[in-house]
Amino acid sequence: MASSTATSAPRTNSISPPSDLPLIPGTQPTRAPLDIFRTSVCVHINRAIPQLALEKIFDGVDILKKEADFTVAMPRFRLGGKPDIWAQKVVDAFVPDNYIESVRASSGFLYFQARTSTFTRKVLSIVDSEIHHTASGNPEYGTNNNGGGKLALIEYSAPNIAKEFHIGHLRSTIIGQFLVNLHQASGWKTLSVNYLGDWGKQFGLIAVGFEKYGSDEELQKDAIKHLYNVYVKINNDANQDESVHEEARAYFKRMEDGDESALKHWRLWRDLSIEKYRQEYARLNVSFDVYHGESQVGHESQDSAVARLEKMGLISDSEGAKIVDLEEWKLGKTVIWKKDGTSIYLTRDIGGAIERYEKYKFDKMIYVVSSQQDLHLQQFFKILSLLEYPWAERLQHVNYGLVQGMSTRKGTAVFLDDIIREASEIMHEQMKKNAAKYASVEDPEGTSREIGITAIKIQDLAAKRINNYTFNWSRMLSFEGDTGPYLQYAHVRLSSIARKNPDLLPLPEASKINTDKLTEPKAREILMFLASYPDVVRTAMDKLEPSGVVTFCFKLSHAISGAWEILIVKNEEDVEKAQARLWLFLTAKDVLGGAMRLLSLTPLERM
Repeated sequence: MASSTATSAPRTNSISPPSDLPLIPGTQPTRAPLDIFRTSVCVHINRAIPQLALEKIFDGVDILKKEADFTVAMPRFRLGGKPDIWAQKVVDAFVPDNYIESVRASSGFLYFQARTSTFTRKVLSIVDSEIHHTASGNPEYGTNNNGGGKLALIEYSAPNIAKEFHIGHLRSTIIGQFLVNLHQASGWKTLSVNYLGDWGKQFGLIAVGFEKYGSDEELQKDAIKHLYNVYVKINNDANQDESVHEEARAYFKRMEDGDESALKHWRLWRDLSIEKYRQEYARLNVSFDVYHGESQVGHESQDSAVARLEKMGLISDSEGAKIVDLEEWKLGKTVIWKKDGTSIYLTRDIGGAIERYEKYKFDKMIYVVSSQQDLHLQQFFKILSLLEYPWAERLQHVNYGLVQGMSTRKGTAVFLDDIIREASEIMHEQMKKNAAKYASVEDPEGTSREIGITAIKIQDLAAKRINNYTFNWSRMLSFEGDTGPYLQYAHVRLSSIARKNPDLLPLPEASKINTDKLTEPKAREILMFLASYPDVVRTAMDKLEPSGVVTFCFKLSHAISGAWEILIVKNEEDVEKAQARLWLFLTAKDVLGGAMRLLSLTPLERM
């Protein structure tokens, strides 16, 4: 959580762009402090090599390299001749300014160093102002939340009703929520959609099973658990007796035909399932604007799409089923209408996309679906493109790899509730080992659950989205190394610094804090990470990839951990130095908390 007015003085977003530097298109000097210094680097290079445009140079200014604050590889500009000669030309023309104090050349590379006094003041002032301007530490800091308000529909999670929340849906859920947060932080309007699996023959199977094994009393106690048990039993029956499948198909056909007696129970199951899911999502810091489902896709949109495909000569019959041939695009052939006259998943996807565009006129629609469904999504998008819908190019598939080996420690279940419960219990036992700290936590059960959920999410989001990863209990729950508990501990430690230094609070106005006191290399390291956060968010938005934000959180946490014994606040005799250090740590807390919220985590104050 961000520091409140109790820990720092109220501030306003009063930062103005530097008047002595040009404004390069796409930069945000009032919100992203590194843009100021990169612009100055561009001016120095452009002054020596006028034929290089500022915008082109800017794209080549790298940060977070070991050699210097800002690195430029001259070979990338293809100027002709030897790059080291061009680099030396920049060095020879260099005159220090208020932003860049030195430059050196080596093997065609330029290494620029920011002026520490200006750098420290700009970074802390801009970050502090931006955080307080965006509702105390919101993840909007450092991004363009004045981006014109385009609308992004983001569909994710998509569990099947009447079934417990399976761990297989977890990746879609937390990646999807990250993308919602990321788009909001980057100036987009968002509509989060949970497209429920609430239609198809399996519901005919459950209905048949409910008549045989169902109990209204058990349904009211725990609807999803009871319906899942019914499904398991009737599925076993169906494996031994084909007539059960026939009954299920017949029942679903009645549902498709709008038979009210067949739909009555299904509606109740759907409502009870959604209510249980809402509770599950709330624990995960996940919420949806719209709960939609396959059942709600209208027949008209599906029928018109199929009719249009037939008119265009893109459909053929195969034993009564309708087939779309996509061999020309190396996407095979796919059924779009079954021989018994019922729709399939693909048909409903097509109809649903048409209806969504007609209703929302989205600028982008993202489907967060595992890479196992790559072919399905490619076929789906290609068919919409063949139907000549101009908005088809706005659809995007954000895919991800699979979680391997995810179960309870006994290997007995793969339901999210079981995984969270076990992780929470282990964290609770860990917390009890420190009796003094445990006594100061208001809600130890809730806190241990939050640490457990953080552990689960971070292990997932730390992996590159497209990669499979292996679930590891011992690594996930460790307080050492790059884990969720370690991140929570880092934030808690930053939160404690205000409680331990009440004599320094409230801090003076930003302009009255002597940032020249922050001269240590460890302070500089933290400042560089704080300044780079806008770039981290921009890169995440470009790649739609959460792992970079997780990496940033760990790097910032490690930098802070390495600074505790050097940047001492408590009992520091130089009050100005203590104030400057406290401001640095509180700003770091706000940025770390904002990055954690971007990942849909709840930063803890105590643990």
